[in-house]
Formats: sequence, structure tokens, C-alpha cells
Amino acid sequence: HAVSGGDAGGGEDDEVAPEPGRHGKRKRPPNARHTPRQIQELQALFEQCPHPDEKQRAALGKRVRLQPSQVKFWFQNRRTQLKRESLMHENQLLMAENGKLRAENLSLRVEMAHPVCGGCGGPVPAMLDESPSLEEDLRVQNATLKNELSRLCALASAFLGRSISFVAAPPTPGSPVERIGSMPSATVANSTVTEFTGSPSSQTVGMAITPMAKAGIDRSVFLELATSAMDELVKMAQMDEPLWIPNVPLPGSLAKETLNHEVYLRTFSPAIGVKPPGFVSEASRESGIVSSDGSVELVETLLDERRWSRFFSCIIAESSTTEEISTGAAGNRHGALLLMQAKLQVLSPLVPVREVAFLRFCKQLGEGLWAVVDVSMDGLGMEQGLAVASTTANMKCRRLPSGCVVQDTPSGFCKVTWVEHTVYDESSVHQLYRPLLRSGLALGAGRWLATLQRQYDCLDVLMPKQDSSDAMLEGSRSLLRLAERMMDNFCAGVSASSAEWSKLDDVTGSIGEDVRIMARRSVDEPGVPAGVVLCAATSVWMLVTPKRLFNFLCNEKTRAEWDILSKGGPMQEVTKIYKGQQNGNAVSLLKATAPNTHQDSSILILQETCTDASGSMVVYTPVDIPAMRRVMGGEGDPASIMLLPSGFAILPGGPSMSGDDGHKTCGSLLTVAFQILGNRQPTGKLTVESVQTVDSLISCTINRIKTALRCDA
Repeated sequence: HAVSGGDAGGGEDDEVAPEPGRHGKRKRPPNARHTPRQIQELQALFEQCPHPDEKQRAALGKRVRLQPSQVKFWFQNRRTQLKRESLMHENQLLMAENGKLRAENLSLRVEMAHPVCGGCGGPVPAMLDESPSLEEDLRVQNATLKNELSRLCALASAFLGRSISFVAAPPTPGSPVERIGSMPSATVANSTVTEFTGSPSSQTVGMAITPMAKAGIDRSVFLELATSAMDELVKMAQMDEPLWIPNVPLPGSLAKETLNHEVYLRTFSPAIGVKPPGFVSEASRESGIVSSDGSVELVETLLDERRWSRFFSCIIAESSTTEEISTGAAGNRHGALLLMQAKLQVLSPLVPVREVAFLRFCKQLGEGLWAVVDVSMDGLGMEQGLAVASTTANMKCRRLPSGCVVQDTPSGFCKVTWVEHTVYDESSVHQLYRPLLRSGLALGAGRWLATLQRQYDCLDVLMPKQDSSDAMLEGSRSLLRLAERMMDNFCAGVSASSAEWSKLDDVTGSIGEDVRIMARRSVDEPGVPAGVVLCAATSVWMLVTPKRLFNFLCNEKTRAEWDILSKGGPMQEVTKIYKGQQNGNAVSLLKATAPNTHQDSSILILQETCTDASGSMVVYTPVDIPAMRRVMGGEGDPASIMLLPSGFAILPGGPSMSGDDGHKTCGSLLTVAFQILGNRQPTGKLTVESVQTVDSLISCTINRIKTALRCDA
């Protein structure tokens, strides 16, 4: 007979339909409940991984003698039960909150029916009768408050996507309220302010007073800007021609559509003013499937500033949440409104960092359909008395309504439509990168979406394996944490976004103008050698496809053709942890041994490679062999490993370049960066020789790559 896969509680299965016996009686099937051991094994895996894949379910089923379908049903039922328990708990809290509000409402009505003077304790009506001027002033104030409340209700309706109206409480006959006018009760006003937080239900949730509210800033200005930006984002994500014009596919290009700016200006009114003189526009749109556990989980990633910056570490140099204006509705993030700051980077010294201060607003458009929009605060902050980092005086970039629309799919993943729209001053951008930025290939929608897809693919692959020992798991985690620190250090040195790095313009000597030299002093800094660290970075265009260039740099067999650390011999792969579906996303340990030498002369190199449709990176650093053995064994502290990372960042550069015959050629923009210890004394001075050493290291590496690939810049 068929057996159920287990209920939500993990122990009560659906009964099997009984079959009739010989005398018309139905035989009851044997007990099909799971055994305590089976429940214990299922629960143990559920606590580690609520969404196991097919291989994990098959392995668990084999271990506890259950079919994979039974394991699948048990996990489905368990998730349903937890969700139901969470909803019941939330309903209880809301019911209690509702009871408190009803009691408060009743007490306010009683107080308004019998008002007294706070100074003398006498009745208010007698005072009003004796003071006609006071009554007239209250009438004027009442009319003003009614107009303001009507405006706020209309704004809240647009903010929440549903109709909101206020109804004044009926005044008690003979009370001051009746003779003054139909002033709304305190309960109605409190409910309206509460609904501004974004609650989609009739049960209200209070919002804490923020520093912005204490400063007397009109919150409605921010809500109005956020709702206007949200409307624009949703329309830009849904509309096609003539707003978006399809592009002719080009090799190495991500920009599939071009924004028709004339149609855009006719369709939308400027949310934050007209484009400043001299600024250029950058607009792009891209759609794709992201393997997240539903739209709600992806929205939480975007609203969590730390997780957001970690997911997009190659794009976001620094970020912070200035203020959480609204946390959203009860139980979800509908109506969440954040004031944030960020530095957006292109991994090249030829492109300056973009500093933006913006509002981030989240809205639920329907069942399984969400939208998150960003819009710059430039100029608006000065009018409201808010000190934001990027003001009109020094603003170099404005982020027009940008963000994504996220929709659940039947497969359990999400369809994401990303829109990026920015105006910026390109006068400080190198000529080599201007076409790339304008097309949206450097900081456009395609790069944001491709990075998001790659990060979620990494999460799926890096799930802990049940058959691995604790030491192996801890060693792998330590290696991944070490690689993450290496990547962050490398990106900070290339883009010069961190205040720790200082540009050296007075000691560069004969260094090329496209090479940027920086330095920082390290004193007892964990994971960094003590002394003065030098970093040199430059970018060049190469007549080679990005894929071929990435594969060449990742190939251990050909590494000796460009890497001086290889000691002239091939690299040997010690270990490798894949971080995605593509083979190019991995963290590796490589060992280089010089030919005809002993094993003691070998060096160990930690390397991370990552690639997606928007670009690629290869970052590496030599590491201490005994320390790495302790870390890989789960004993050492990865923070104590000294790192001086070097590496490459590759972006597509072909569609904007032309060959000698006038035809389009597919090339790459290659950024090369090296870090070395210029002086072992933190208080020591740098010499021209040390600067020339790191510069010659860059030029030598670039020339070796060109020679090996037989390409000219």
C-alpha cells in the first residue's frame, strides 16, 4: 500500500485508505508512522538545511530507510507547520495590540467628553463661552488640521497602494468638540500616522520616533519622493518599446536595451530635478532567474545593509544605513523606508568612486511580487535641514529611480527585473572607460543582476555536506573566510575607496600617468604585515576576448608565462572549493616549486577566481605554509594569516573599440594591481626604488601576458 511522507509535526502520517475484507469489514493497515530514530534524523537535517536538494534527500532516505518522496513530503509538512505556528503567534500579538488600542481609544473618548482645564481643573466649556476669540482660533486650527490630514491620507494611499480615509469620531452633544467643529479624534490621527509605516492590515503597529522626527523634519517629503520613485521604477520595468529600444547583439555586450530619453522625459516627471549641466545619462534594464528561496528572502537581502554590501562587494566599496525611517508592516517589509549612503566602484584606478546618498523603499505589489527602489537624496536633504554626505554643492552622481522587481516563479526561484538609471559627471573618468560606463556595462543592471545570480549560486553549492567531518568543514570555512578578506583588501586597494590608503603623487617619478601608486601604514593590524604597504594599479585595453583572458590567467599550466611567483615551473593544485555552477568560481590553494629544487623551496598561493556575464576576477596572495596547514586542519585562526593580495579584474571592452579595418573588435579592459611591503618599519619612509619596483612588476606582468596571448594594446 502507499505510505504518506509524514505530516507537519513529523510524527503523524495520513492514514491509508482501508480495503474491504471478505465480510464487508475494512482491514486497518499496519502503523505507518515514522520511528523515533527516523524523526530524529529528519529533524537534525531540517535544522541545518530546511530546503535539501535531491541528493541530500536521497542520502537521508537511504540512511533512515525512507523513500526520497517521503523525505520530501516530511520536509514540506514541517515547513508548513512552522509557518502556521509563526502565523498563530503573530495573530496573538496583533490581537493583544488591538485590545490595547481599543482601550486607549475608549479612554480618549471619555476624556474628550468631559474635558477639564489643566491649570485650574475647571470645565472647558465655560472658558470657551467667555473667550470667543479662543474659539475662533481653534476653528481655524481645526480646519488647518483637517486639510493636512486629508493630504497625508492621500499620500499614504499612494504609499501603501490602497485607499485610506479618515472618519471623525461623532462628538458628544454639548461637548466643546460639537461647538468648535468636527475635529478628528486622537484615535483617528494616531491610526493614520501608524498606517504611514506601511501596515497593510487594519490592525495598527506603532513606529518609534526617529532622530529625523525629533529634528522636526517633515516625513511626508520622504514618503512622497519614495512613492514617486516606486511608480517610475515599476513602469520602467514593465514598459517595452518605445521606452526601451532593443539593441543589436554584439560580442561581449550585456546592454540588450537602450533607453529612449525623449520618451522617458515625456512619460515621467523629474523626481529629483532636471539633469545638471554637463552630466551624462546611464540607463539599462536586465531580467533573469535568481535561485533564492522566494521573493521575501531576496527582499530581506536587499534591505539588510551588511548582507547587501557583502553580496555586491565588487561593486560596493562602502555602505551604511543613516536612518531606518520605517521598518515596514507587521510581519513583513512592505513599506520599509531606509536612508542610506554608499560608495559604488569600478575596479579600475581610471574610474573615480561614486558617492551617493539615497532612499531605499520596499513595497509589496501583490502575492509573491515585490519591488525595491533607490532614489538619490541630493538637494532634498538641504531643504529639510538633513545633513547628508552628498549635497548639490559637491554632487558628482545622481541615482534616479533604480532597483528591481522580484516575482516568485512556480519552480521556487525568483524572476528579477533590474533597472539602473544614473546621471553623473564623467569629466574625471578616463576616456578608456567612458563608453563602458555609458552603455551600462560597468555599473548597469546587467552587472548587478549577474553578481546577484552568482552569489546565490555560490550559496547553493556551499551547503554543508553531511558526510564531511567537523575538521574538514571548519577548514573549508576558514579558507573561504580568508579568501573573502583577501578579495576585500584587493578591491579597496584598486579603487582607493578606503581612507586607509593615501595616493602618492610626489614620489611617482617616471611612473606612467595611468598607474596609481598608494600606500598605507600597518601597525599591529591583524592579517597585514607590519610596515608600509605599497599598492600599484593600472588598466589597459587588450585585443583578446574576456573569456580567453580569464581562462589563460586561471590555467595553472601556463602560469609561469606571466607570474614571477611560479619560479618558472607549473603550479600544482593542492585543494579547490567550488563556489558556483561554473568552474571559474572557486577558491584554490596552489603550490609552486622551482624546477630542479627541493620541496622546501616551494611556496603556497591562495587564489580566488570568480566570473559571470558581467566580468571576471583573479586574485591571489602568497601564504605561510605551516599557518595554512593549521587553518585547513580546523585549528589555526584565519585572521592571523598575513595577506598582500594581487590580481586582475576583467571587463568587456569590445563593442566600443574598432580595428584597423574599421570593424568592431571584441576586446577586454584589464586592471592589474599589486601590493608589496615597501618598508618593514611603520614609521619608515618610502624610497623611489620601492615605487619603481612595484611599477616594473606591473609593466613586466602586462608585457608577459601580451606576449603569451599575442595581442597588442
